[in-house]
Amino acid sequence: MERIEGAAVGPCPSSVYLCPLRLHYRQNGVQKSWDFMKTHDSVAILLFNSSRRSLVLVRQFRPAVYAGEVERRFPGSLAAVAQDGPPELLPALPGSAGVTVELCAGLMDQPGLSMEQVACKEAWEECGYCLAPSDLRRVATYRSGVGLTGSSQTMFYAEVTDAQRGGPGGGLAEEGELIEVVHLPLDGAQAFADNPNIPKTLGVIFGISWFLSQVAPSLGL
Repeated sequence: MERIEGAAVGPCPSSVYLCPLRLHYRQNGVQKSWDFMKTHDSVAILLFNSSRRSLVLVRQFRPAVYAGEVERRFPGSLAAVAQDGPPELLPALPGSAGVTVELCAGLMDQPGLSMEQVACKEAWEECGYCLAPSDLRRVATYRSGVGLTGSSQTMFYAEVTDAQRGGPGGGLAEEGELIEVVHLPLDGAQAFADNPNIPKTLGVIFGISWFLSQVAPSLGL
């Protein structure tokens, strides 16, 4: 997962995931504009494996995080990329610079599927757990990337057991996914969430806090 070589950045003339746009509007009589990205809403799933008394997370390489780390350590690296030029090689960093720990999640980019159906699909593909929509508890819906995308994410919770894990997980190879399933013991969950040296998403921090305050007491944990 972490053997990353020959990273280069070039222009992105089109994408099925992102569409750059500019909103023009008048606010309190003042003309303004704001650049943003149109993208898909998403779902996330916090899984608790009662057989192992652990939270189930995923770990994967994120190119945007990697590129951001390159820019942070080598300022100006991304600014040098021409909008109509060839890809520019980036300064080399170890692949671990772009690896993050996250909740199992997926985009709402499949017409006809409900949020619950997408959540179950992602739990199977990424973590190998077989779930039905009725197994899910909706935790919260919130906005993410409010300055850039304004997209919405809905978090679900589900309790699983080892018996429900019928697949290897790891994501879809045909879509370029390479995902590692992480079992986080409950006795170390809060320390994990509080550790600033472990790259993780806000969803992980919120999910752990929600579980420890809302679910763990009712389970006698």
